[in-house]
Amino acid sequence: MTVPEPAEQPQCLEVVCEAAGTLLEVPPGTSILEAARQAGLEVTAPCADGLCGACETWVLEGRPDHRDGLLTAEERACGETMLICVSRGSSRLVLDL
Repeated sequence: MTVPEPAEQPQCLEVVCEAAGTLLEVPPGTSILEAARQAGLEVTAPCADGLCGACETWVLEGRPDHRDGLLTAEERACGETMLICVSRGSSRLVLDL
């Protein structure tokens, strides 16, 4: 008899936009970029699929969950920046937005 794995509970990601003084609650299925735009922040991202790098943002606190195809393995391991159009966080993030 196999034991089923527990279902992952979708959670909102808390993102602090330090420069704007804004707190975002980013629900599953919504990118940080989308949430920032919905909050009225102007964020450049022509591609919105993690390939152009226009939305690369400094991470001031927290650990990004990189889902882009642009940053190198070294850049991902360092965790100083992230592409907010596709990446999320494994914990609360404070971003230079």
